[in-house]
Amino acid sequence: MYQHSFKVSTHGRGMINITNEVADIVLQAGVITGICHLFLHHTSASLIVCENADPDVQTDLDMFMNRFILDGDPEFKHLAEGPDDMSAHIRTVLTSTALSIPVTKMHLNLGTWQGIFVWEHRKNPHERKITVTIQG
Repeated sequence: MYQHSFKVSTHGRGMINITNEVADIVLQAGVITGICHLFLHHTSASLIVCENADPDVQTDLDMFMNRFILDGDPEFKHLAEGPDDMSAHIRTVLTSTALSIPVTKMHLNLGTWQGIFVWEHRKNPHERKITVTIQG
């Protein structure tokens, strides 16, 4: 088993492709066949596997979330960190803070158009910690 943590600095709401960083960690682990598990240590951002060729997909996903989960919804009781805080928590619960991806021949076994992204749900920049565990 191999484990490594790293940080990602976000620029506010949006997605950051971390596929290459994770692929490098998988190579370092030296596991030929196994599972790569990623865990994001936060409650207002998420990890997703998404289309990595056309950035319009990411823009459309963000637009979809913005349409259905409104910042500052007057029904929200949790307002501790501003109007985008509770909406960010909801977005995280609807997506995920963990992913598992197969490792084959020391490489992530992703589909042709798949990439791994941190999806920041807060409007302001944040530093996000991710732990990657490789088992094989």
